[in-house]
Amino acid sequence: MAGAPVSGAAPAGPSVSPAYARRHAGSIPALERYAFLGRPGMGLLGLVLLFGLVAFVGMKQNGGYDALVAREGAPWDIAARTLGFEISAVTISGQARLTEKELLAASGVDGRNSLPFLDAAGVREKLMAIPLIKSARVMKLYPNRLVIAVEERRPHALWQQDGRVSVVAEDGVAIDELRDERYLGLPFVVGEGAQKRLPEFLEMLKTLGDLSRRVKAGVLVAGRRWDLDMTNGVQVKLPEDDPGRAILTLLRLQHEARILDKDIMSIDLRETDRVAVRLTEEAVAAREAAAPHKTKKTGG
Repeated sequence: MAGAPVSGAAPAGPSVSPAYARRHAGSIPALERYAFLGRPGMGLLGLVLLFGLVAFVGMKQNGGYDALVAREGAPWDIAARTLGFEISAVTISGQARLTEKELLAASGVDGRNSLPFLDAAGVREKLMAIPLIKSARVMKLYPNRLVIAVEERRPHALWQQDGRVSVVAEDGVAIDELRDERYLGLPFVVGEGAQKRLPEFLEMLKTLGDLSRRVKAGVLVAGRRWDLDMTNGVQVKLPEDDPGRAILTLLRLQHEARILDKDIMSIDLRETDRVAVRLTEEAVAAREAAAPHKTKKTGG
């Protein structure tokens, strides 16, 4: 019969517009993503986090947080140490004049640090700020070991500037003040910039050979040329250009005339065609006394 329901047909559902379907297509998956919030214990966890946040803000405002960090370290360091990443062993190698205690203090590493959050590059920069340190390496070995390897600068000479005497390395870096007699046998230079010209001065000492043992100090004059102060008080003035030639002249004069053993104050080798020698006051007086006296002619 026309208009009669068809036997066995499914009942018609509610009609849904395409626009509505598009708007609400992602609602069910979104709810599923946040379904874990309804699990048992999540409310308690949220409450703990809330109280923790409130406590953190309160500590931050009244200074308690800073005191905690100063005493125990940053929160992330505390958490890492709790998980077994504390720095329980520090291995230091390469030091000769610095002690392990000095190196640790300079590095800033202590019990508040944790290995994962330790800034190895920052530790290296702190170590390199020590004048005696020429190079440094910092390595983290998990879970809880730190390795520090350093190379120290070696004392190479003494340098005097403005009345202060410093121990300097081969590259001219001042690594310490002269505190005792351990370094008194090192070459000695004086004057502004003299420590930067150590290779030049040491080459002159090498040219002098055995005579170098009689050099007390090398004095850089006006940043241009050297004077050699000898152990007996004689001053040898060297030229700005080709001081090696002047040193060979000095060696010849010492060999032929023992010039450095005479009563002189200085030897001026700055000119290529002559040598100027200044006598001591005693030598001048003795020379005048030994000179023949001139007789005066009287008129008649």
